Amino acid sequence: MYARIFGLAAVAACLAMPVSAAVDLGGAAGSYTVNPASSSIRFSIGKVGGGGLDGAFGRFKGSIRIDNSDVGRSQVNFTIYPDSVGTGQGRIDAFLRSDAVFDVANSPEIQFRSTSVTRTSDTTALISGRLTARGKTFAEKFTAELGGLKGGTIKFHVTGKVLRSRYGMDVGTPIYSNIVDFDMTLTGKRG
Repeated sequence: MYARIFGLAAVAACLAMPVSAAVDLGGAAGSYTVNPASSSIRFSIGKVGGGGLDGAFGRFKGSIRIDNSDVGRSQVNFTIYPDSVGTGQGRIDAFLRSDAVFDVANSPEIQFRSTSVTRTSDTTALISGRLTARGKTFAEKFTAELGGLKGGTIKFHVTGKVLRSRYGMDVGTPIYSNIVDFDMTLTGKRG
C-alpha cells in the first residue's frame, strides 16, 4: 500500500512540472529518471489517542515522461521495493515485511502506473493511476507540486492518501488508521 502511494506521488510529481508557470513547458518536456539518492518517500499512519507510525522506503525506481503538447498524455511509472521499509524500529520493520502487511516474500514490488494527469493550478497537478500491491490493483490519486527545474533536474513534492485495507494490509485497525498519508520529494534527471 505504501509503495502504491509512493508510485502515485511520483506520477503526480512528474505531471505537475509541466503545468508550472515558473518553468517553461518546452524546457520541462522530456523523459526523466527518478534519482533515489536525492528523493524520499515517507509515510505516516495515525493511531487512536495520538502517536502512530512513521516510516520511509529506501529503495524505489521510476520514470517520468512529460508531454510538451498535452500534459494529460504525460506518463509516470514507479516501483517501490517494500523490503526497504524503515521505521527506525527493527521489530516493526520485520512485521511490515511479513505476510501480515507487505508480504515481501510473495509480493516483492509495489507498482504505480499513471492513467491521467490533470492540471489543478500553474504549479500543481492531480495524478491518477493504477496502484498494484499484494496482487491487488486499484485506482489512486496523488497531488504533485513542482519544486523546480534546473540543469536537467526536476523536483516535485507529492502527497496523497491510500486506504491500506484495499490491499489486504489492514492489520491493527481500528487502533491504527486505515489511511496512509504519503509525503514524497521526488527528483528526476533528464535523459
